[in-house]
Amino acid sequence: MHLVSPCTPEEFAARHVLESLWILRHLPRGSRIVDVGSGGGLPIIPCLIAREDLTATLIESSQRKSVFLREALRLAGASERSQLIVARFEQTLAPPTDFVTCRALDRFPQMLPKLIDWAPAESTLLFFTGANLKIQLETSLPSARADLIPGSERRFLIVALSPRPN
Repeated sequence: MHLVSPCTPEEFAARHVLESLWILRHLPRGSRIVDVGSGGGLPIIPCLIAREDLTATLIESSQRKSVFLREALRLAGASERSQLIVARFEQTLAPPTDFVTCRALDRFPQMLPKLIDWAPAESTLLFFTGANLKIQLETSLPSARADLIPGSERRFLIVALSPRPN
């Protein structure tokens, strides 16, 4: 289904699942998260499995990927704590949330300004990036802090407050 790039099971565990779980250190108990471009369920599904106190809204524009996401949420026992919106994020109203995350949005460098404008006021942005996009995010978001993801030399989690006014 092309949900993630081809890799070995070991690479999948380290690069996709463990990297996804890195955001948990930023999520207080009872956090509400919006995952934009949920695709293969990363980072949100591993987080929902690891923490039963989290609730999530997944936004995915692909109907095909949404079928996978519904089944993955059901198998993870997270259907009651999640909502799936099948649409492009920019064509929806941002739901109330504490955090907005994004790991693999198509055309992310071009979509980044729209995503920042779309994020609810007072939410915290948690964006997975490479080194080049890290610079763009640090320029766009004055509050941005880059956390190097363990085991990586070029992958970062950017943590920033939404710049949108209340």
